Amino acid sequence: MTSGTVDGLHYEMHGGPVAGRTAVILSSGLGGSGAFWAPQMAALTAKYPVVLYDHRGTGRSVRELTQPHSVQAMADDIVKVMDALGLARAHVVGHAAGGNAGLAMALSHPDRLAKLVVVNGWSRPDPHIQRCFDTRIHLLNDSGVQAYVHAQPIFLYPASWLSENNDRLQAEEPHHVASFPPRDVVLARIQALLAFNIDDRLGEILHPVLVSASADDMLVPVGCSMRLAEGLPNGQLEVAPWGGHGFTVTDPETFNAALLGFLEGDE
Repeated sequence: MTSGTVDGLHYEMHGGPVAGRTAVILSSGLGGSGAFWAPQMAALTAKYPVVLYDHRGTGRSVRELTQPHSVQAMADDIVKVMDALGLARAHVVGHAAGGNAGLAMALSHPDRLAKLVVVNGWSRPDPHIQRCFDTRIHLLNDSGVQAYVHAQPIFLYPASWLSENNDRLQAEEPHHVASFPPRDVVLARIQALLAFNIDDRLGEILHPVLVSASADDMLVPVGCSMRLAEGLPNGQLEVAPWGGHGFTVTDPETFNAALLGFLEGDE
């Protein structure tokens, strides 16, 4: 593994060069930490060079955001990491915010993108997503970081998985509180996501795109993924029956199989 920093963004390259294989960049959701992708790393690094990075404002990256902040700024950060690593093109796999950033990158830097995987993403604002984010904003503003972090799993995971993994989640909570970004950073990132709307430009994205979703996602309705896949000229939809918004964590075997099948297709 090699690591570095570019324009304040912490990144890591895992797996080394794999002959004939394009590197895979993993872009996380609102939490922003590359560590989110731990359940995918063994499967991916066996076949691909894999790049992890922490979103601007989160993790080990600089805590200041570009101003004004936007999903396009998140897409530009992916390109900055690619430039630092000398990658002319890469596959991008993004979860929610990271997937939306991949869509923005497909429009603004089409020559830098090979294949795109959008996990529980969307192409336009949705009333249910707005309601969920409004609730998270109120938690953060009115009750503080501890309450926000404690509530996070409700939005991410199915109830049965929450019950079975309560000890693990309780043990992780102090770490998440200690590493929580500044409040204004989280709020700005949420507002950037709520403002994201490329619904009328989906036809311009000609890359192969896997739209991956979970049927029981309670944060991003599966209909958002269906609409996204329908609007993409080369989009294909995979819907897992269970797993919640974070089904890459709760059911990694199902997700990893679909992910590798898509990346390896036509190689």
